[in-house]
Amino acid sequence: VINFDAHFDLRGGAQGSSGTPFRQIAELCVEHGAPFRYLCLGINEDANTAALFSTARRLSAQWRLDRDLCSWHLPDVRKRLADFMAGVERIHLSVDLDVLPAATAPGVSAPAARGVNLEIIECLISDLLASGKLMLADIAEYNPNYDIDQRTARVAARLTAMLAR
Repeated sequence: VINFDAHFDLRGGAQGSSGTPFRQIAELCVEHGAPFRYLCLGINEDANTAALFSTARRLSAQWRLDRDLCSWHLPDVRKRLADFMAGVERIHLSVDLDVLPAATAPGVSAPAARGVNLEIIECLISDLLASGKLMLADIAEYNPNYDIDQRTARVAARLTAMLAR
């Protein structure tokens, strides 16, 4: 799983929610004796608890913080992504729109004060598509109640078109 997200989405609890899907996948992997390989790009350090960072470490998740996904770190991030992709046969991509800056994607329930610029996300998705390993993609957490001028919907449509090519 490669997840562009400000949050790990590894929360615990019996009831599933938007904060639990990748922990649930990790648990299924354990049940079936399969490895859990998870790379989360765009983590907002202030929007995740110490317990979530601990869970990510326990699950051997990999991540990069939002502040590391910028143009001057792009070669390092692209290498990290390439190394991750080299170790897997198939990729599930999840793009949580709250990874983007609030000015780009206001239509989410947790707008990012900083976020990751759309150009960086598109560059990394291009690398992912070029791998030929993408099997599943989703775009998550759009909330039209908070959108301004359909700005977030248009970004989601742009990303969907990019993924569908």
